[in-house]
Amino acid sequence: MTSIDGAQIKKIVVACDAGMGSSVLLTSQLKKSLKKYAVVVEHSAVNHIPADADLVLCQQQLVTRARTTVPDKVVLGFQMFLGDPVFAKVEKAIKDGGNLGD
Repeated sequence: MTSIDGAQIKKIVVACDAGMGSSVLLTSQLKKSLKKYAVVVEHSAVNHIPADADLVLCQQQLVTRARTTVPDKVVLGFQMFLGDPVFAKVEKAIKDGGNLGD
């Protein structure tokens, strides 16, 4: 199991497959909410996740592919692009230094 302390997260990548715009919207929303913690949020295709990502967020059905692309990184899946509980969990871990793992 891969894990990371939220206080160590400096770069989050939102990985997608279809490029329909929802993940770009999510990336923008996360940039705004995590700016105060000096966390960079980027968007990437699931097969081209940058190696310097600390945490990868993607739709639940893409988790296996993302973990294949970056096996040494924490990959968290979500069901909903807006309001999914995983986003609040990530922000809380960054703010309070909690552990995140897959």
